[in-house]
Amino acid sequence: MPASERTYSLSPASERLLAAGALDEDIGRLKYVSGAREEALRRLGIKRVGDLLMHAPRRYLDFTHAYTIEQAPLGAVCTVVATVDRVREKRPKPRLSVVEVSLLDETGVMQVAFFKQPWIAQQLKAGDRLAVMGKVEFSYGFKQMSSPHYEKLDEREAAGSILPVHPVGEGISVAWMRRIVAGALERVEGFPDVVPARLRARRRLMSASRAVRALHFPSSESERERARQRLAYDELLILQLGLRVRNDANLLGVAPCAHVAGARVEALRRALPFTLSDEQDQAVAEILGDMCDGRHIMNRLLLGDVGTGKTAVACMALAAVADTGSQACVMAPTSVLAQQYAVKCGPVLDAAGISWALLTGATPAAERAQIVRRLGAGELTVLFGTHAVLSDDVVFKRLTLVVIDEQHRFGVRQRNALRAKGEGADLLVMTATPIPRTLALSVYGDLDTSVIRTRPRAGAGVTTKVLTPANRDIAYGAIRDCVAVGQRAYVICPLVAEGDDASELDDVPAARAADEEGGGAAPRLHSVEREVEHLRQVLPGISVRALHGKLSSREKDEAIEAFRTGEAQVLVATTVVEVGVDVPEATVMLIEDGDRFGLATLHQLRGRVGRGDVPGRCFIMGRADAASGRSTARERLEALARTSDGFALAELDLRLRHEGEILGLRQHGGVFLRFVDLDADSAIIEAAHMDAREILRYAHALEAPATLPLRYEVVRRYGDVFKEVGGG
Repeated sequence: MPASERTYSLSPASERLLAAGALDEDIGRLKYVSGAREEALRRLGIKRVGDLLMHAPRRYLDFTHAYTIEQAPLGAVCTVVATVDRVREKRPKPRLSVVEVSLLDETGVMQVAFFKQPWIAQQLKAGDRLAVMGKVEFSYGFKQMSSPHYEKLDEREAAGSILPVHPVGEGISVAWMRRIVAGALERVEGFPDVVPARLRARRRLMSASRAVRALHFPSSESERERARQRLAYDELLILQLGLRVRNDANLLGVAPCAHVAGARVEALRRALPFTLSDEQDQAVAEILGDMCDGRHIMNRLLLGDVGTGKTAVACMALAAVADTGSQACVMAPTSVLAQQYAVKCGPVLDAAGISWALLTGATPAAERAQIVRRLGAGELTVLFGTHAVLSDDVVFKRLTLVVIDEQHRFGVRQRNALRAKGEGADLLVMTATPIPRTLALSVYGDLDTSVIRTRPRAGAGVTTKVLTPANRDIAYGAIRDCVAVGQRAYVICPLVAEGDDASELDDVPAARAADEEGGGAAPRLHSVEREVEHLRQVLPGISVRALHGKLSSREKDEAIEAFRTGEAQVLVATTVVEVGVDVPEATVMLIEDGDRFGLATLHQLRGRVGRGDVPGRCFIMGRADAASGRSTARERLEALARTSDGFALAELDLRLRHEGEILGLRQHGGVFLRFVDLDADSAIIEAAHMDAREILRYAHALEAPATLPLRYEVVRRYGDVFKEVGGG
């Protein structure tokens, strides 16, 4: 047979490999993608075909339950498919545009009104086939909808299907995005699955190829949800593997075996001004057990609510390091917190005969040089500090333990940079931010966890009351009363200065949600600088000081010391006081614009009062328009007033907000969970956590042939985060 007449066919395996390769193709190679549409896709961060297929729809038009106009039930939210009969734009007021659209089908007429969206008059014309989704009402003899979701349909998009509505931007419409995605799915159909078949069978997961198709064009709501769960499992498994492989790549060598009952450990236990609680003792045993395991390097998270005594537990680990003759470094996110560590731990370490020093950006040059010299010579055992400890000139003679407080405030690179200063250094990360178990497993799944739930010393406690501007005087009266008897008060503001960007708040999702619940308005937020001036007028004779992140380290230290000694009676601050500031005489706190903060932040803030023998009072100022009705912001504030259990509040925050950014996930090296629902997916999170551990037991660093696809996916998804994994 002549060569020109021969036909060739690819094996199914070859076809799957071609489909896999298509996932990495440039987006410009797809049908329909060129010019303005290609530029629009790239602006959305879509560069590869695989990026496009992970561009999940923001909602769906469910025509499997579409109604005729006659059948559409009053008072219900439903989808109606009909034809545009007439489009009119009215302006009943100078700044109010109303586009009225008359829809008709074989059963009747419906009037649809779009408010403040004048461009719709140019987008729609008579004869267009339209799907509208909204609440059906009846007025002036017609069924009506007000500002519904809508979508123009072409003739191929018939009733009986579920159509995706993808996020788009200028240069590409939803309809074109739908066509482009459909073409991409044809190009990659049947691509190979990175998850081993036995795991998919055990977890009863659909194939990745089917899940991606069902994500965009599901045949039913149940299929769409099964697809989301499969993609969520992939996200979690790849993240868990990446975290663990990254740690393995970093951990070269093994720290010297710690002495569980060494001389310094016992001396420090005697130096503590209290006896450790059972939970603290358990945490110490777990940490020292890891440190004395000569086969593995410690990666442990110490999780404890406000006031549960994590610092004392950490001190025991520092003493164990001293018993080995090596060194430890404690890194805190702010100079305030680093200074607090020196104040609280220094005397106890001194009593146990353990040398230490404090290094921050404000440390004088001569003192800094002396500290660096002593570290290099091995004369210092413990170094407390801020990001300043990451400087290249800070060199340890033998660093074997790294302690990082408020872990979520540091990026992966910062954590790794400090660990790199000591070969095989053990890692202990701590946080006072209560973390739901599902979040801990997904984001900190590479860390073993020790938890302290109860306070060894309960303190006098805090009562919390939610106020509105109308009864602000209640808080001012409490401030006057506490100052009159020699106590002190905090006033917390979200901004430093008038005109600062509200997006710089510690809790952006909460701030965004507060704006949305207020109709999108941008209320005037309280700033530290303006509040200081205001309080000096309404609280005459009372000394008021400011504390915020724009002050120099020296100015911060001076403000805190003035507050601690009573020279300043009211401290007006941002969330810089959220952790670490411990002034037992502080008994009152007023938090302005409380609905701008997340529950975790609010809970941490109120933990600054009631730490001594006098009960604390926390007043949280909410919006006046939230006092009536059941807004999410109001529900969060009322929950805070009801309970002091930080873990219960963290779970509630997760249920109310469904935000992966609750604890600043983006700070965890850029990790972003696209498909995971941390509240609903607890079983998937547990499964991915266990499966990752099992995979790495038989395929260290994912180098076994069966796990190379997983290794490639780890590097592809988290290349910037896990560079130390290498190659792939």
